[in-house]
Amino acid sequence: MEETEDFVGQGPHPVDDDLFKEPMKKRRRSDRDQRFRAFPSVEQSALKEYEKLESRTRRVLSNTYQKLIHSVFLDDSIPNGVKYLINRLLALIEKPSLDPIYIGLFGSTGAGKSSLINAIIQQAMFLPVSGESICTSCIVQVSSGCCEQYEAKIHLLSDQEWKEELKNLTTLLHRTEELDREEADAWDRDDAVEEAIWKLQMLYGNGAERKNYEELLRAKPKGKIPTSRIITLKAEEAEELSVKLDPYIRTHRRDLDGESAETQIWPLIKHVEVTLPKSEMIPEGVVLVDIPGTGDFNSKRDEMWKKTIDKCSVIWLISDIERVSGGRAHEDLLNESIKACQRGFCRDVALVVTKTDKLHLLEYLRERKVGNQAIQSQREAVLERNEVIKLQRNRILKEKLKRKLPADSKVLEASDLVYTVSAQEYWQQALLTEEETEIPKLRGYIRKRLLDKKRRMVTKYVTEAFGLLLLTDSFNCMENLPNEFLHMSGLRRFVEEKIQLLEKVIDQCFAHIKQPLQEGVRNARASYRRILGTCLVRSRGNQGFHQTLKAVCLKNGIYASRTLARIDLNEAITQPIYDQIDPVFGGIFRAGKPTGSALLPHVEAFKHSLQEKMMEIGIRNGWKYDSYKKSFLIQEISAILGGLEDYILRKKRRIYESLTTSVQSDLKPCYEEAAQIAGKKACERMKDVIRRGVDRQVAEGMFERAQERMQHQFQQLKNGITEKVKGSIATMLTLASSQEDGLYKELADVKSEYKEMEKLHRGLREVAENAVLRRGMQDFLLKMSPSKVVPPKS
Repeated sequence: MEETEDFVGQGPHPVDDDLFKEPMKKRRRSDRDQRFRAFPSVEQSALKEYEKLESRTRRVLSNTYQKLIHSVFLDDSIPNGVKYLINRLLALIEKPSLDPIYIGLFGSTGAGKSSLINAIIQQAMFLPVSGESICTSCIVQVSSGCCEQYEAKIHLLSDQEWKEELKNLTTLLHRTEELDREEADAWDRDDAVEEAIWKLQMLYGNGAERKNYEELLRAKPKGKIPTSRIITLKAEEAEELSVKLDPYIRTHRRDLDGESAETQIWPLIKHVEVTLPKSEMIPEGVVLVDIPGTGDFNSKRDEMWKKTIDKCSVIWLISDIERVSGGRAHEDLLNESIKACQRGFCRDVALVVTKTDKLHLLEYLRERKVGNQAIQSQREAVLERNEVIKLQRNRILKEKLKRKLPADSKVLEASDLVYTVSAQEYWQQALLTEEETEIPKLRGYIRKRLLDKKRRMVTKYVTEAFGLLLLTDSFNCMENLPNEFLHMSGLRRFVEEKIQLLEKVIDQCFAHIKQPLQEGVRNARASYRRILGTCLVRSRGNQGFHQTLKAVCLKNGIYASRTLARIDLNEAITQPIYDQIDPVFGGIFRAGKPTGSALLPHVEAFKHSLQEKMMEIGIRNGWKYDSYKKSFLIQEISAILGGLEDYILRKKRRIYESLTTSVQSDLKPCYEEAAQIAGKKACERMKDVIRRGVDRQVAEGMFERAQERMQHQFQQLKNGITEKVKGSIATMLTLASSQEDGLYKELADVKSEYKEMEKLHRGLREVAENAVLRRGMQDFLLKMSPSKVVPPKS
């Protein structure tokens, strides 16, 4: 069952029949060194030390693995304890060095996302920048690697995914009855109609919009579509790849004639991955993601849009200096970013204000309300205005985050919630220095995130490896241990009691959501008609909204286009519930002290209580002769329960979205009924069907069912946690108990590997101390260095 799936790479590895698998080859030294080119020398030194620790640990694990394989190769049967050990070793050897850090640049068309990425990677026109006729049209991921060339992979919709969209597009364009002139004009101006016509003409040529679904299935697309549905581009230089890539990720004017073959397959593009070779600006392990602001009409692309936002650990909300002061689009993007903190892996949100070199000096001086000092130049005005923007938007953003997130969320502790950047000035430096454009500041932030993550990963990796080597070396020592030291009945009873206590604590954590859910349901029942009415009314009446509303119904209440704000009826009418539960929900899944509703700290406290009990039993029962077992148990407990955090965070998205998913499921029949309506007054008739359908479902308990489904999801999470803890710890204790169970045999001597691993484990502290010393020296040198020369006044 999906609800009880194993958490990745943690806990006792399942016994694998393929025990003799060759582990991955290690990275060459020259390749490894290239990963650090984006870092200053001080940070490079720290990274190289961590990389060296990790590399040597992998080598020790690999040597141990090979020895164990050779010692059991000819055996008819392999004891379970040895299988467990071999599989755990292999899992650690093949564990990725570092999961990528996804930094999402999230903003509306023209906000400056592509220009910002170009500046960060030091390639002025690498990605297309918005102008009169173009903008980035799909999700674009940019990262660096150890490849020799610049490379791009364009991923296309599968044949089935395109057929689903094609059916919806032709349904939107199908008229069953003649319309009067006013209705026909409104139909032609409809956003969804324009988009559908554009896509079909782009792929199949002029006149495609007049063909039905079956005719278009038989039609041959203008562009060449590879059977793999992936187009790979390579080039020696950035400019060369940029030229090749350009047609695939630009959205051209809809009246543009003579499109290239690449442009002609644009409607099929799902997303694009770009890899830079050995970048000195963006370190390997970081992925910059250019995310369009509203999602997509295609179900698969829209699903990927949400998943991409949710997998970002950092979101930069990109806003043009001229649009930052408000507007619905900006608020929608900010709300979506905050939701990513609730349902996804996001831990940091910041506002990046772009194009901050823009300033009309005379207007600014006339409206200036701050400062007593006279402004002497455009440069001084820009710097002053940027500081004012930072102070204002920092306060507004923090207040917004406080309303939605727990008061002790780490994002609220961030020193920089707002950046003011100028990609243009980064290249020209006519007004601002390079530092004042804040592009280097963003790069520094990226490097710090990666360095911190690498430090945590290597520390955890070396510690876990040390525990395994302790166990491996102890296998050959078991026969010398007194039997009474190998019985663990007392520990088993303690574990059972602690698991029961953990279940109660989890129930208490989840109980905090009950009252806000109930209040939210009451608010939703009281306000859904007003909210629905707002969603179904446009400032220009039904003009240009007829087929857009049909598109909403075809997609079960959701419509995303490149020109309109995202429409999501299910989310809108459940928003009063989210307004009530958001702070509590965030509190349940936050890190911190084990108090109140926070789940993860209680799991961490559970882990520490088990480890402390093992130490206590060890001291009382004389485990000084059995230090191997004590250390193994403590390390394995850490490895097993450490994996629960990822499992919990993956499940919280399903829990958070269960409200809107439930409402969408209940309203699906009324959406389907409304989508079938055509002809005269179709828009009003569709609205009427939707209103009556929502009224009927609310009367039958739609919001209450959504509440029950969310609570059921919480219960399933609790069951998954306790099942994993019980199963994993029971297996571990069995493997560490009496040799009479036939779990062990004499293995190859791994004392030399154990000694090497012990030395590497001690090395963790030395690396950390060296890093602190280098940072202190760097800070001192920076204070003593002369200031940079600023651009001339203008």
